[in-house]
Amino acid sequence: MSRLSLIHLDAVLAIARRGSFRAAALDLGISTTALSNLIGGLEADLGVRLFNRTTRSVSLSDAGRTFVERVRPALDDIYRAMDSVRAQQDIPSGTLRINAFATAARQVLGPLLLEFLRRYPRVHVDLVTEGRIVDIVAEGFDLGLRRADLVPSDMIAVPVGPPQSHAVVASPAYFRTARRPQVPPDLLNHACIRVRLPNGALYRWPFEKDGQAIHMDVEGPITLDEASLARIAVLEGVGIGFFMEADVEEDIAAGRLERTLEDWTPRLAPLSLYYPSRRNPSAALKAFLDLARGDGRHGFR
Repeated sequence: MSRLSLIHLDAVLAIARRGSFRAAALDLGISTTALSNLIGGLEADLGVRLFNRTTRSVSLSDAGRTFVERVRPALDDIYRAMDSVRAQQDIPSGTLRINAFATAARQVLGPLLLEFLRRYPRVHVDLVTEGRIVDIVAEGFDLGLRRADLVPSDMIAVPVGPPQSHAVVASPAYFRTARRPQVPPDLLNHACIRVRLPNGALYRWPFEKDGQAIHMDVEGPITLDEASLARIAVLEGVGIGFFMEADVEEDIAAGRLERTLEDWTPRLAPLSLYYPSRRNPSAALKAFLDLARGDGRHGFR
C-alpha cells in the first residue's frame, strides 16, 4: 500500500464513472497506458482485481464495487477538506491563536483585535493571556505578543504601539499619610503591593537611572499575582504598586493615582507581535499582520 495515492483513487472512480479506460484517461489528462499501469499497481497492492476487462469492455468486479462504494464518499470528504484549506489562502477565515501577556492584550484588544474581527468576520481569534513566556510553535500558537526585547531571536517581529514604561503609583490618600519616596530604597519604609510571578517567585521591582540599575525586594501587607487586583488594592490606599504604565494611565490622568519615582522608570522596548518564518501563511494571518503593520506605524494608546 506504500504506492497508494489520490491519483489511484481518482483513476478507479473515473473508470467506474466512464466505463472505459480510454475515456477515463482523457478525463484525467494521462495516457491510457499510464492509467492501465496505475490500476495494475493498485490491484497488485490490494491483492484483488477491481475491474473485469476485455478488449471490448470494462466493468467493476464485486471487490471493485465495494471499493468504489467506500472510496467515493471518503474521497469527496478529502477534496472538500482540501478546498476548505485552499479557501483560507484566499479569504481570511479559520482560527488565529495568539499568546500574550495581559497588559499587552489589553492594549491591542480594541485598536487591533476587535477591529480585525470587524473587518474579517469569518475569522475566530483565540487569545490566551499568561505571564510566562511560551514556545508559541510548540504550544500551537500562530502569534505571540510581548515586549520587543523578549521576542526570541529566531522569530519575525512586527512592532505595534509606542515604547512601554513602568509606573510606581499610590493613591492621593496614601501619600497624604506617607512621605513620597525619592529613591528606590525609600520603598523599604513603605507598604507595597507584592507581586508573585507565574513560576511562584516574588517579583523584584526593577529601576534604572543614569546607567544604575536596582532591583528592590519590597515588603507589604498583601501579595497578588494579577495587575487588576493590585490596581484595586492601590486605589483603596493599601500601599504603593508597580505596574505597566498602560494599566494605570487613565487613573493617573484622572487623579485617582499619583506617580512617584518616575525618573527611575525609563522607557522600555515597544510591544511586538512575533511569529515563525513559514511558507504559505493563511489569508487570516496575512490580513492580521497587514493590519498590525498599518496600525503599528501610528501606535496604540
